[in-house]
Amino acid sequence: MSGALLVCAGGGIGDSLLASLCARALREKFALVDALTLPGHRETLEHVPDIDAVLVDDGDSPAKIAERLKERDYGAAVVTWATRRTAQIPFLARIPVRVGQARRLYSTLFTHRVVVRSEDGDVTSHWSQILLDYPRAIGCDTNDPYPRFETTVADEESALQVLHRNNIDAPFGIVHVTCAAAAKRPYWPLEGWRSLIEALQTRFPERVAISGSAADVAIANSLAKATGAVNIAGQTTIGAFGSLARRSSFFVVMHSGPMHVAAAVGTPTVGIFPLQCDFPDRWAPLGKHVSVVRASFRCRPRERIETCPDYACIAHLDVPRVLAALSGLRALAA
Repeated sequence: MSGALLVCAGGGIGDSLLASLCARALREKFALVDALTLPGHRETLEHVPDIDAVLVDDGDSPAKIAERLKERDYGAAVVTWATRRTAQIPFLARIPVRVGQARRLYSTLFTHRVVVRSEDGDVTSHWSQILLDYPRAIGCDTNDPYPRFETTVADEESALQVLHRNNIDAPFGIVHVTCAAAAKRPYWPLEGWRSLIEALQTRFPERVAISGSAADVAIANSLAKATGAVNIAGQTTIGAFGSLARRSSFFVVMHSGPMHVAAAVGTPTVGIFPLQCDFPDRWAPLGKHVSVVRASFRCRPRERIETCPDYACIAHLDVPRVLAALSGLRALAA
């Protein structure tokens, strides 16, 4: 039994990339490491070189998925996003070593049960280190703390098409002005981002492009019209975005999945954590050229991004601190 299965069927792009460090750790003992994930995360994990094959939880019954897994003869399974379903699948597949979260009704389905540090009050450990506690339970770890994201030839070609279509033929930087909450809220302030983009255009020679998902096109278009920046929102796959980020001079971003992708491909990345309730120690981008701008705007007590009525902290982004962080990264890179 030379293979291991990483089950990471939850969260977003960032969660998937951080969980991929568990695959690297598992390679200490296993020659082959596959991943089982949801359809929406397949593309992200297919760009991770530490994973051999990406299998998809297509919504079929746990028993049917388990039957398919039996054919691959895994020696161990590590479940980083535990639910009853993700606990049942490796159990029904008769994978002999099963690692997952402790203190759940379904935890008895795991042979090795790991207490999540944050449940005991840890607010400073990075989430990647919390996840690595799972493979550590079976003697696997890694000294390389940075996720990997590799682009394909098709990604490179798609990125070049985006640059050509938008007449970007000179050095450029990218600003990503949204996070997952933006598309779900009726109001997303633009004033802070406009001030930041204009300051970047004044301070640095690169052209500024605004990235985002298809749901962010209207927001990005409004900012592009106001600042003269280029709107590339909704024009890339995650792989093509990784290629664009790698080609860019900098990436300035509110904490989100693209922040982790940009850091993983080596782009000088400034991650902005504007809310007081954010956990930059836990969710900071991981890479050799990253910086974090923490909250400076005083939020209402117990305010959360999912419930904030006005996102005043975003409207009042601390532009000088962002510029200083980026200037520092550029100086170190030079």
